[in-house]
Amino acid sequence: MNISRKTTRFISTLFLAVLIAAMALCTGCTGEAAQPGEKTITVEVVLPDETVTHTITTEAEYLRGALEEKSLVAGDESQYGLFVKTVAGVTIDESKQEWWNFTKGGEPLFTGVDTTPIADGDKFEITLTVGY
Repeated sequence: MNISRKTTRFISTLFLAVLIAAMALCTGCTGEAAQPGEKTITVEVVLPDETVTHTITTEAEYLRGALEEKSLVAGDESQYGLFVKTVAGVTIDESKQEWWNFTKGGEPLFTGVDTTPIADGDKFEITLTVGY
């Protein structure tokens, strides 16, 4: 019985170590590298009654920098970066479960605005969404 417990404990510890190592390797990885230099991106702000397209020419390497250059976003700082509450002057109402959904070319982003690299020609959508 002792050998079985030791074996189980060893396997559990090994599994946990491998899991932690895998998470460490993936943290902050987006599969894309930040692109230095001037680039032009398109940002669509999608509201219930209208869609407004913004073309941004920037040297920022990450989405937040480009959006802040044009005063398109504001929010609260958190341990994960900027929590966007306002886009193009429209502020979410958290009591109505409103939030901003960021996509790139229609695909969900799995990074925040602080860590989303941008490249020339990228197209982003920011959609006012209701419901968690």
